[in-house]
Amino acid sequence: MADQLTDDQISEFKEAFSLFDKDGDGCITTKELGTVMRSLGQNPTEAELQDMINEVDADGNGTIDFPEFLNLMARKMKDTDSEEELKEAFRVFDKDQNGFISAAELTTCANTYIFF
Repeated sequence: MADQLTDDQISEFKEAFSLFDKDGDGCITTKELGTVMRSLGQNPTEAELQDMINEVDADGNGTIDFPEFLNLMARKMKDTDSEEELKEAFRVFDKDQNGFISAAELTTCANTYIFF
C-alpha cells in the first residue's frame, strides 16, 4: 500500500517520523504516533492509536518502524475522501445545481443510490 505514495509524500512522512522519534531508535510508540498524526491534521483517540499500531505492527514489538508507518499513513489517506470526491458527490445530489440539496433531491438520490 505504501508503494502508492508519491516521493514527496514519503519525504514528508519521513520528516514527520524522524521529528517525533524522540529517542532516534527508528521506532515510534503510541504516544509518539499520536503526536505525528495530530501534526498531520488527524485527531485519533488513544484506542484508535493502539488499533493503528496493532494493525501495522508486523513484527509485534508494540512500536512502529518507518516501513510500518508508511503502510499506516497510506491506509489513512486511502480511507479519507478527498475534497474533490466530496464535491462530486454533492453535485450528484444537487440535481438543479443551486448549491443546496433539497429534501426532494435527497429522496431521489436515496431511492436511486441506496435502495436501488
